[in-house]
Amino acid sequence: MKSLTGKRAFVSGATSGIGEACARRLAAAGADLVLHGRSQEKLDALKTALSEHGVTIDTVTFDVRDRHAVEAAMGALLEESAVDILINNAGLALGLSPLDEGDADEWEEMIDANVKGLLYVSRAVIPQMRRRNGGHILNIGSIAGKMTYPGGNVYCATKSAVHALTEAMNIDLDGTAVRVGNIAPGAVETNFSATRFGGDMRRADAVYEGYEPLHADDIADLALYMLQAPAHVNIQDVLIMPTAQRNPYVLSRDG
Repeated sequence: MKSLTGKRAFVSGATSGIGEACARRLAAAGADLVLHGRSQEKLDALKTALSEHGVTIDTVTFDVRDRHAVEAAMGALLEESAVDILINNAGLALGLSPLDEGDADEWEEMIDANVKGLLYVSRAVIPQMRRRNGGHILNIGSIAGKMTYPGGNVYCATKSAVHALTEAMNIDLDGTAVRVGNIAPGAVETNFSATRFGGDMRRADAVYEGYEPLHADDIADLALYMLQAPAHVNIQDVLIMPTAQRNPYVLSRDG
């Protein structure tokens, strides 16, 4: 497996859930880190926790939905040093209303974060990967991008876009050694559902009742495997589900 020691990895949405788990795995594997989030306090706490690995850790705070903020922050960051690994993790789901009852503000927030945010960050990072003829991008998609479920409408559409953009990046980077992969998880127990339901923990906890869902560390383990694959191996798309969940409609709850 390919060593990540000395590689510089940028992780968006690193302060919780899958992003945080990826940051922890990368630090343990010897990768230097750029941790992104919107809370400097949380970034500082994570940086302190990961300092035991002896890797270089930088932090950046901006909202991925703000194109000008992304361009300014990423421009300054890339002037200092290149990014070898990009994990596009920042994103969210809001609501489960039918389309005709949907909240347009929630739609815009999901589209801006899940699609535009990924585009803005990737647009900043890819040119230097192309120039250096090397790098690895992992986009965190979802089963929702492969199979639409009731109430998922706009969120599912954004994750379909993530999957399509992963394919497009691979095509656009033909002739280079830059690799691009998509990870599409099923049910993962993070703060995802709490965010979707506006902090209603009763509804959020009910999503994971009666079975063992995936955990953020499971996704991070997969990401590390993909990143450490030999240079001639590009794992482009992986669907990962808890054993109890066969697709969004077939879920064994035995509790």
